[in-house]
Amino acid sequence: MEVTNTPPAEAAPEVEEKAPAAPPPPPPRPISLGVQLENARLTPIEIEQPKALYRAVLPGILQVPADYLIAAARKSSLWPMTFGLACCAIEMIATYMSHHDLDRFGIVPWPSPRQCDVMIVAGTVTKKMAPAVKLFYQQMPNPKWVISMGACATNGGPYTRYDRVLQGVDKIVPVDVYVPGCPPRPEALMDGFIALQNKIMEERSRTG
Repeated sequence: MEVTNTPPAEAAPEVEEKAPAAPPPPPPRPISLGVQLENARLTPIEIEQPKALYRAVLPGILQVPADYLIAAARKSSLWPMTFGLACCAIEMIATYMSHHDLDRFGIVPWPSPRQCDVMIVAGTVTKKMAPAVKLFYQQMPNPKWVISMGACATNGGPYTRYDRVLQGVDKIVPVDVYVPGCPPRPEALMDGFIALQNKIMEERSRTG
């Protein structure tokens, strides 16, 4: 029996089917004259803002109200009066020392009430001392503010049951900021000064 080696049949080449070509897009529809006029009517108009003369001559100038500048100058140059009544005065003195340095806030102590604009009532206010505190406040020029530092100045503190102690310095002078504590730390007094600065900026239009 003869065996013949027959070559395998060659595979038929694959025929790539091409996708049908996409039809060309339709030509754009002509825009009617009415639509063109409507689009032109709805197009926003660019208006050139006129510049003031000082902006043209000196560009980069910031325009702010005068009361804003005055209030910013006041809050950045507070002169508190340096007098202490009790143990809170030690913490007030520590606030002015180099570890905390109130000078970087523009807060400079001053010994005379006639040039001060902030009174820090630091300590217990007795009824014997109350007329002097009131006199110092009256000698300060306007505008002026008062910070009640510590529990004793706020409501008598631990001595509230004594008749000779004033039940809060707000009974004789108006108080703007209360600093709690017995005694409050220097950081608390610094926070009170920051609160006073914010109040000065908020009430700039009502301050003479």
